Order: sequence, then C-alpha cells, then structure tokens
Amino acid sequence: MSRKQLAPLIAIIGSDGSGKSTVGERLRTEVEAYGSVKTAHLGKQSGNIARSLARIPLIGNWFEGMIDRKTNKFKQSQSKNKTPSVFPSMVIFMFTLRRMWRFWRMLALRRHGFIIITDRYPQLDIPRAFDGPSLAINAQGNFLVRWLAKCEHKAFEWMTGYKPDLIIRLNVDLDTACARKPDHQRALLQNKIEITPQLKFEGSPIVEIDSAQSLDIVVEQAMKAVATILTERGYTVSKS
Repeated sequence: MSRKQLAPLIAIIGSDGSGKSTVGERLRTEVEAYGSVKTAHLGKQSGNIARSLARIPLIGNWFEGMIDRKTNKFKQSQSKNKTPSVFPSMVIFMFTLRRMWRFWRMLALRRHGFIIITDRYPQLDIPRAFDGPSLAINAQGNFLVRWLAKCEHKAFEWMTGYKPDLIIRLNVDLDTACARKPDHQRALLQNKIEITPQLKFEGSPIVEIDSAQSLDIVVEQAMKAVATILTERGYTVSKS
C-alpha cells in the first residue's frame, strides 16, 4: 500500500496547556460521522511519567529533585551542543523506540482504513526541541552516544517521512497555558510556545487556531478544516 492510499491523518500540535488532548477527543466524536476513527499519542510522554513518579509517597520529593537536577544538566549539555553521557542517552533512545512502536501501530491502523487523530507529531524542523530528536547528531563524544544519536535521527526521518494530511496548530498564550498546567515550569512552557509557530512539518497543510478561545469555538474551527480535508479525500458524512 502506498502512502497516498493510507487513511487520513490529522495531527494536533501545540505547547502543553494548548488543549491538544481535549480538542482531540471532541474532534474524534465529530469525525466519526465520516468513518471509523482512532486516536494516538505520538509524543515522548517522558514528562508525564516523571510527574507521576514524583507523586509517589515518601520517595516522590527525592525523585522530583533528581529529575530537576538531571533536567538542568541535560539542558546545559544541549545549550553547549554536547551530547549527554551514555546512560542518559540510552534512556532517551529507549523513549524513541517506544515512540516508534506507537507510530508503527498508528500506521497499521491507517492501513486498515481508520482515520487517525494524533496528539503531537514528530518533527525535524528544530532538533532537540519538543517532539524532535533529543540527541545532537553532530556533537562529539562517546562512540555509543554518537551511534545512538544517529539511530535516533534516522528514526525521526522515517516518522516525519509520513506527512499528515492536516496539522491543527493550537496557539496559546503563556498565562493560559500556565493556568491549565500549574504543575509545569513556566520557563519550559514559554519555550514551547515560542517554538510551536516555527514548526513546518515537511510542508504539511497547517490551520492556525487560537486555543485560548472557548472549547466549542476551537473545535468548530478545527472541524471545519478537517471536513475540508476529508471531503477532498473522498469521505462523506454517513446518513446512518
């Protein structure tokens, strides 16, 4: 089956706090009028896992402190264009493998005719930014780390080679994002908000939506764009 024969893929992207998951669930209900729909999360989800572990009684505070120290150290290595040491690189690559597995399962559903709505989508526009590769492919360092970086880059080349039929970009202001995600660091949210408009996703069609609006308006605007794409692909609303 060629890539053009795959069922449509709608990707929802944006900073944490932009409403991706909420909008995705509402869109799924609307799109079901056109055919069978499945949703998929294609982000790293490392932050969600870390925050869940940090809430464990007794050891949660210790774990949260360790995460902050490791995160700051990793950011410093990124700012200096250096790859992290072996163990952090292996952990990063394990998340990439997990992400590839979820991407492969999503493709299998498309081959079986399911319309796909994704929360996040891999990107190569800004390496080491969110939803992009975490390891610097051109950095110097340990042989194993450099090999893992090259493998990660190839994995992202494979995933980004499948262009979404439509990108729904949810733009949000910092105060709104912080209010929706009070457990997130403000500086990290600001960085993601600034990066979001720069992502091009290999030239995929993009609709821009201000997600600070009411949920009903956001879903209405998103569904209008989705309906246009589905109609162009030959889908019609079921009469049943």
